[in-house]
Amino acid sequence: MLEKTYDAASVEPKIAERWERADAFRAGAGAEPDAEPFTIVIPPPNVTGSLHMGHALNNTLQDILIRFERMRGKNVLWQPGMDHAGIATQMVVERKLMERQIHRQDLGRDEFVEKVWEWKAESGGAIINQLKRLGASCDWSRERFTMDEGLSKAVLEVFVTLYKQGLIYKDKRLVNWDPKLLTAISDLEVEQVEVNGNLWHFRYPIEGKSFDPEDDTTFITVATTRPETMLGDTGIAVHPEDDRYKHLVGKNAILPLVGRRLPIIADEYSDPEKGTGAVKMTPAHDFNDFEVGKRHNLRMVNVLSTEAAVNLKENEDFLEQLEETPELSATIATLHGLDRFDARRKIVEMMEAGGFLAKVEPHRHMVPHGDRGGVPIEPFLTDQWYVDAKTLAKPAIAAVREGRTKFVPKNWEKTYFEWMENIQPWCISRQLWWGHQIPAWYGPDGQVFVEKDEETALEAAIQHYLSHEGPWKAWVEEKLENFRPGEILTRDEDVLDTWFSSALWPFSTLGWPDKTPELKTYYQTDVLVTGFDIIFFWVARMMMMGLHFMHKEPFHTVYVHALVRDKNGAKMSKSKGNVIDPLELINEYGADALRFTLAIMAAQGRDVKLDPQRVAGYRNFGTKLWNATRFAEMNGVARNDEFWLHDAKLPVNRWILTELTRASREITKGITAYRFNEAAGAAYKFVWNLFCDWYLELLKPVFTGDDEAAKVESRTVAAFVLDEIYKLLHPFMPFMTEELWAHTAGEGRERSTLLCHASWPQPDFEDDEAASDINWLVDLVSGIRSVRAEMNVPPAAIAPLVIVGASKLTRERLARHDAAIRRLARIGDTGFAEDAPKGSAQIVIGEATFCLPLGELIDLKAEAARLEKELAKLNGEMQRIEKKLGNEKFVANAPEEIVAAEREKLAEFTDARSKLETALIRVKEAG
Repeated sequence: MLEKTYDAASVEPKIAERWERADAFRAGAGAEPDAEPFTIVIPPPNVTGSLHMGHALNNTLQDILIRFERMRGKNVLWQPGMDHAGIATQMVVERKLMERQIHRQDLGRDEFVEKVWEWKAESGGAIINQLKRLGASCDWSRERFTMDEGLSKAVLEVFVTLYKQGLIYKDKRLVNWDPKLLTAISDLEVEQVEVNGNLWHFRYPIEGKSFDPEDDTTFITVATTRPETMLGDTGIAVHPEDDRYKHLVGKNAILPLVGRRLPIIADEYSDPEKGTGAVKMTPAHDFNDFEVGKRHNLRMVNVLSTEAAVNLKENEDFLEQLEETPELSATIATLHGLDRFDARRKIVEMMEAGGFLAKVEPHRHMVPHGDRGGVPIEPFLTDQWYVDAKTLAKPAIAAVREGRTKFVPKNWEKTYFEWMENIQPWCISRQLWWGHQIPAWYGPDGQVFVEKDEETALEAAIQHYLSHEGPWKAWVEEKLENFRPGEILTRDEDVLDTWFSSALWPFSTLGWPDKTPELKTYYQTDVLVTGFDIIFFWVARMMMMGLHFMHKEPFHTVYVHALVRDKNGAKMSKSKGNVIDPLELINEYGADALRFTLAIMAAQGRDVKLDPQRVAGYRNFGTKLWNATRFAEMNGVARNDEFWLHDAKLPVNRWILTELTRASREITKGITAYRFNEAAGAAYKFVWNLFCDWYLELLKPVFTGDDEAAKVESRTVAAFVLDEIYKLLHPFMPFMTEELWAHTAGEGRERSTLLCHASWPQPDFEDDEAASDINWLVDLVSGIRSVRAEMNVPPAAIAPLVIVGASKLTRERLARHDAAIRRLARIGDTGFAEDAPKGSAQIVIGEATFCLPLGELIDLKAEAARLEKELAKLNGEMQRIEKKLGNEKFVANAPEEIVAAEREKLAEFTDARSKLETALIRVKEAG
């Protein structure tokens, strides 16, 4: 006999072990040799990561698809793995070393990288076991790592190939620079933080005029939030149509403290409505200024060090300028070496002393911070490696435009196109030690040699130098006489951006560049399940790399899921204290409950507002199925392969088999259309409402009756439907369903297969007449129960029922289901009439009106008064919310999630008011 209660904590590990022993999730498990492949590559979590709610949603949806297609007989591969997470991992290991007072510089690069590998072996990748706790059915035997030998081989192949095709190159451009981590970082690693700052208005003298702070014809005023960057100003931009400055275009301003001539240029980037309308141009320290600078050939003057300190004494631009403006040496002496924020204060003081500070305004604005280093990042001019993303993007754009890859929901295609059509060169180098070291070596004259290994690079270098006459030919010849490794070539110290290796994920994990059987079978993959925030950083780059190297899109569908927010719609963050830990929910409610909650809330294009109470509610759904199975078992329900389902005679059995067919189709349709909420909703409705609440209830008289043939039929049908329910629910709730599947095999029997390998339901039983008949009964009883509840009729009270306008079919149904109606709806005497009795509540089902004379059962006046009181209270609450939402200041200034919560509350109250009004009308009509 099934245990009285389901204990997820004991069942889930047992089931996980059963799957592992059976190697149930290996690629192709349970499929025929020639089965159609179905492949998903997991978005590789960081090796430093732990399971958060975004992972839980993402992997639940992938697992639903994987388990579904596996049960449909496909040759399934869910490819797992992890990303080496360059910055995050290096930070973790550096922190561990610093606890022992060891700095990575003390170890040197090779020893430090060894320490990282040691950490990875001991502590990295904890998230993999957490994904297993969630029930993820990946082929864990194929787990890959973006730094493993095979993937490293793929990275070398791609880098060298793209370089030799002219699609990878080195250039000096602006990057997001983290002055704490001392590396370039991607846009995804930049957080916009709102801070209280200032807007400083500075007067820049006009060349040829005698500067007078009181005479605005002698200067042009600019505004800045970063005074320290003014040292790198090389121009001033005004709008071409701005009449205030047209007479100055083509002239020069003089940069205070420095004396540099600044050409005043006309460019539409300058907004006449913003600030003073004149914008100082610092092309080496601002991304927008960089673009304007390129258009107008402005100089790029970098005035900061990698640590974001003022760097003037080693700056060639400043040293050259000393000859023209000797007074600059005092400025250099005062500012050189200062931290950027100390320099900011000092520069403002110096500008004020010289009469150049016009005014200071408090200014709340967004400042980009590094998400790992936690300090403001600097747009910084450095030599970095780049991919010609514009060229690679063209085929990737065409693939989506022509429908070879589609986005679900489709509206994300617009975002994809906006990014791809405005794509900039992709900076792929990082100033770290952990990662794929760039396969580039430099000769003594700076000549670069890009090859897969140092030996090949050295051969290329020797051939190059010996074939070119010049000083380096003799130098190389001399070195070769007493050759020692590393004397001729020096390797580039930078590593590749982690997105570079993960861009190869769909084909590198399958063995590319080798022509493996897996690559032939499983590429192209089928669907990518991902969050919207990495459409550009990962999805687009996989598209570019897949098309370039495999000549085929890496996937035909990109399903973009929404965010998981808290119950009020706020984004989860540690600072807000509203982070929900999925592992805590699994510990409390079980993985199945969490998975089903996420699935049923995963509507396309709508964020998931997660309330732990919802998880508790769907745990009750699991409990309902468990109890239904136990009830069935107690009533002799068991599989009976000798009974032919199409021979079922009882309408109730023919009805449930018909509804099973309909539910199966609806669930299948929902999953294949990536409408997970609709699929889960259809499963919930069939299992809870139809099977548990109605079918088993309607079978009780059969189980306790004397008709043995009816018992055999009903037990067989119930067992079959339970089996199909386990299958239909398995992608959503794998642990409980696998346990119930094994338990209900029958005494002394075993299932021929695990549930995860069982065939997906394809029932074809349809009896519209039986379905219509029982659904009429369900609608009638539900309607009577609803009216009784609305009108506060005591549950034990037996109510009379009068039917008006009944057809022959309705009369036949009433006679056939008389016992069920009396028992389930608490109905006593029934009769027919031409008109509805006075003092009755009425329900219309089909052509007939069913009347409940309630005058003797409840005090209609008292009930009307109670409803009116509730309505008044509800109206008061609604007026309060409507007033709040009608306040423009509240809507504009309150957090978005608070406004959304108020609107949601108003919608709920509106619905509740409608129900109360309907009940009040019924009571008054009955009175």
